[in-house]
Amino acid sequence: MHSNKPIKVLQLGSPSGLYGAERWILALIKYLDPQKVVSVVGVIKDDPKQDAKLCQEAKALGYETIEFEAHGKVNFSIIKQLKKYLVDERIDILHTHFYKTDIVGLLATRGISCKIISTPHGWSKNGDIKLWCYEMLDRIALPFMDAVAPLSEDLYQPLKKIPGLDKKLHLIINGVDLSEVSVSEVITPDVLAAKNSGKFILGYIGQLIPRKGLEVLLKALTNVKNIDWELYLVGEGEQREELQKLCQNMGIADSVHFVGFRQDRLEFLRGFDVFVLPSRLEGIPRCLMESMAANVPIIASNIPGCNDLIIHERTGLLFKLDDHADLSSQIEKLVKSEKLRSSLDKAAFSFVTENYSAAHMAQKYQKCFINLIN
Repeated sequence: MHSNKPIKVLQLGSPSGLYGAERWILALIKYLDPQKVVSVVGVIKDDPKQDAKLCQEAKALGYETIEFEAHGKVNFSIIKQLKKYLVDERIDILHTHFYKTDIVGLLATRGISCKIISTPHGWSKNGDIKLWCYEMLDRIALPFMDAVAPLSEDLYQPLKKIPGLDKKLHLIINGVDLSEVSVSEVITPDVLAAKNSGKFILGYIGQLIPRKGLEVLLKALTNVKNIDWELYLVGEGEQREELQKLCQNMGIADSVHFVGFRQDRLEFLRGFDVFVLPSRLEGIPRCLMESMAANVPIIASNIPGCNDLIIHERTGLLFKLDDHADLSSQIEKLVKSEKLRSSLDKAAFSFVTENYSAAHMAQKYQKCFINLIN
């Protein structure tokens, strides 16, 4: 039985960027009761150039942080580093979020009293063979965790089929920090100027990677007729140069703005007339929940995760996966009907506030942490 002192939990996240999973960690720790759970936020840096934005943000919020230096794609020194830290700092629970932190964390917690819980945020689709192998190894490792808490029913159901994992699974639905969205009412100047000139503003916030299907959005926009539009892509990723070349080749480069990673992403979001997510694979997308909370209409691919949030023509619009013609049609439908945009954003706001708050999610994790220790 654990004493009355707070449980100390190390959240081990990614050192690159501040996207859905990293913001998810920040939302979780914000709503945990500090009298019951003390949160520490850490990353494993495999490149000294990584700026560990997750730790920067957590430190600004007043949380203790730790950056482990283990440069190179394979550096076994991290296991020893992490184990020592867990013991020296008397960490009760290690909470991991990706295949690398899962595997390293599992090895580091062997033989010590620290428990480990993993939260899968989603699996890659159409990735290379190396990534496929890493994620397969992660699935093999999950039954050896003390607990596994997937974010959605679509992540949960396949995991139930893994031998030895069923009794360790805890389905805890994804949540968003609604207070963070509600306090942001400013629109960034560039977007505001475009709106005031009569442009229809489409936007996306997230990583520029193949899984997000952004080339489908770009192709769709070449078919949109009689609409003066601009697209803002907020985020960074390996596909940026490829997407920029695609814009040049399709003759739409002047209307597509690659603004990079931005701390003021919510000021961009507030200016969007529609948020578009053409992903091929998602958990429960945080970016969609933020858009719903900001009263921004949504068009998303009809895939698990997206269609958990989007009821077609009620809380948003769905289009057939990888079908740029269908996406064009949905964009045109939304542009032409202000009444539809208004009804979608109102219904979406009600839906997300009633079902997907970070506070509700944190309560469930807190109970899970306590049960793990006791």
